[in-house]
Amino acid sequence: MSAKYQISHDTHYSYDSPVSLAKQLAHLWPRPCAWQRCERHEMHICPEPTARMDELDVFGNPLTRLAFERPHDELKVCARLWVEVLPRPPLNFDLSPAWEHTRATLCYSGKAMAADVLEACRYRFESPYVRLKKSFVAFSESCFPTGRPLLQAVRALMEKIFAEFTFDAEATQVATPLIEVLESRRGVCQDFAHLMLACLRSRGLAARYVSGYLLTQPPPGQPRLIGADASHAWVSVFCPLLGWVDFDPTNNVQPALEHITLAWGRDFSDVSPLRGVILGGGNHDPEVQVTVMPLDEPAP
Repeated sequence: MSAKYQISHDTHYSYDSPVSLAKQLAHLWPRPCAWQRCERHEMHICPEPTARMDELDVFGNPLTRLAFERPHDELKVCARLWVEVLPRPPLNFDLSPAWEHTRATLCYSGKAMAADVLEACRYRFESPYVRLKKSFVAFSESCFPTGRPLLQAVRALMEKIFAEFTFDAEATQVATPLIEVLESRRGVCQDFAHLMLACLRSRGLAARYVSGYLLTQPPPGQPRLIGADASHAWVSVFCPLLGWVDFDPTNNVQPALEHITLAWGRDFSDVSPLRGVILGGGNHDPEVQVTVMPLDEPAP
């Protein structure tokens, strides 16, 4: 069985004063994966960009570069995606190697590394939003006893974050330090993903930030609301022999048919849906609306 979705991701910037020059990077195409297929995609942009280039970023994600060289007082970028998500094969977590063995596999030894291990090493280190600190090692201590299989330990960390933290959309901003998130025990999916990354990387493990979408269920008897969803974030951990395995600490689940993968990188800064630089504009905050609609469900 599989699940098919139509996804709308609309971003609207309204500027206090005209923008004379702007360059934007958009991560709005889902990357090809073994567990999903993008059957069709569209992007509508107003005003029309002076230049546009579609390529892959350094992590292999589809990336669109946009340049605007004429004055404009607003920007609208509307992405439409039609995606099929396929079931992922079940994994036996007991068969994963001990977490210490995985850490040793990722460490420099002077010997040639397998290609997948070498690729995973880029996700072991600090990144703009993920710092490596002893406090993250201490927080995750109970999840990583000696000899525990890696995936069992990671699942325990996911469960710990889910149990001890409260989802609060008002508690943090994009740049809120992770130490503050750890102390307050409040945040959003982005914070919980960054926290889990910090705990794993502080132990020498390789983990990457995954951005995407999550199908949310409306209350019983209620129609699905247009624009009520949002972008989502979770974590993927490298496990020798088994490859990359995804965990969603916000919901305490392993991503499956209701998770749509968009892009992955070291943290949110690598895969922000839309970011860039502008000349002028004054104060401005984006309005973002996301809708994830199952194709077998009638539109409201």
